[in-house]
Amino acid sequence: MRLHAGVGEPLADYELVLDFKLSPRCNSGIFVRTFPLEPRPGRDVGFNGLEVALDDTTTAGLHDTGAIYDLVAPRENRMKPAGEWNNARIVSRGGRLEVSINGEVVSAIDLEAWTEPNRRPDGTAHKFDVAWRDHPRTGYVGLQDHGADCWFRNIKLRALPAAADGAAPGGEGGQR
Repeated sequence: MRLHAGVGEPLADYELVLDFKLSPRCNSGIFVRTFPLEPRPGRDVGFNGLEVALDDTTTAGLHDTGAIYDLVAPRENRMKPAGEWNNARIVSRGGRLEVSINGEVVSAIDLEAWTEPNRRPDGTAHKFDVAWRDHPRTGYVGLQDHGADCWFRNIKLRALPAAADGAAPGGEGGQR
């Protein structure tokens, strides 16, 4: 796993919009709320934050494009075929994260509901030994790959006003 670029300071409430293009069978991602940048013993830095998966797949599982990796599957895979440009929008606000791919919201998470390490709110297992409710609300943003070519362009990062209690990403209500 390689971290290609990272923002110099931890961020809290923001909107990240970018275009991405993947090569065939590419496994990439966008790290958000990664903190700290030093890996914990026996773990890589990916265990210190959330990852929005960007993968050359056509399914909509926990490791496919638009998923909040291993935590929340996208409602659908909005990824265009390998070699074509796609658009991602990530809104990080308070305890919530919302992911849109090619103009459609595909996944969202409210970290307040994630109270146990290795367990989703519905009781099913996931790989992270973190109670996401207790994870810092600020962290670094990074672009990642696992050895296949991927491209990013038109990267725009905009700070948002601090979230009010119960405020959803993008000003919309509820978790998806």
